[in-house]
Amino acid sequence: MIEIERLTEIRRRTMEAGPLIHCLTNHITINDCANMVLAVGGRPIMAEHPAEVQEITATAGSLAMNLGNITDERMKSMRLSAQTAAEQGIPSVFDIVGVACSRLRLDFAKELLKSQPVSVIKGNISEMKALCGVANSARGIDAGEADAVRVDNQNLVIPMARELAKQYRAVIVITGAVDVITDGNDAWLMENGCRELSRVTGTGCMLNVLIGTYLAEKDALGAAVLGTAVMGIGGELAAKEAEGIGSFKVKLFDHIDTLTDKVLRDRIRIKKAGGVS
Repeated sequence: MIEIERLTEIRRRTMEAGPLIHCLTNHITINDCANMVLAVGGRPIMAEHPAEVQEITATAGSLAMNLGNITDERMKSMRLSAQTAAEQGIPSVFDIVGVACSRLRLDFAKELLKSQPVSVIKGNISEMKALCGVANSARGIDAGEADAVRVDNQNLVIPMARELAKQYRAVIVITGAVDVITDGNDAWLMENGCRELSRVTGTGCMLNVLIGTYLAEKDALGAAVLGTAVMGIGGELAAKEAEGIGSFKVKLFDHIDTLTDKVLRDRIRIKKAGGVS
């Protein structure tokens, strides 16, 4: 059971603590990611030079890594930061962007996950299939429509997610119209969100750092559920007011920044896999 009080407590503690979040993310969305960390009470630092990342990760409350627009330097930095985080018990989230369309990214993701533990692994369904070695229908970094989580294929997707969680001892977040979140034992389906979230560059990256910010409270499952809910609810509220994707993006930040516990409680739509609330 994911109790709303557990989620609101993580939000409260995060805002009170103002944790430093070390983000190794891509340059396309780096500014939006930094502002998203600020919107929920964290303090972002986007350092990526290999000569300094270990020192910076060691001072952070959590580490958020992202494979988008990957470079040799950032791959080296991720190895170093992930090692530091593991050695010092600092929680981390790893967004496996593009592993379904790039052998370089897939090989690197497998290498990093084999060598260092992470707290949360995030990706779309096509990316998770690629990580499992299962055929997929990815379109670039986007999930293929044939892979989408639906009522008729949940019985295949959820066991795959659970096995990944057990294999890597991490919480798995599979994003899509229906999000799947599992700790390897229980699994939940999240139905918050809107089409507009897929039409703005970087919302997946922003979700990654939202989870990363809440991870500073060292509750990986709670952080995964809360970050996913906050992004989905923020998107729903923004879509009601936006005139296009430009105003949608601004409204998305506004609604996440001003989100209340009452709105979170009233709007979250999550159920345990198998139909149990």
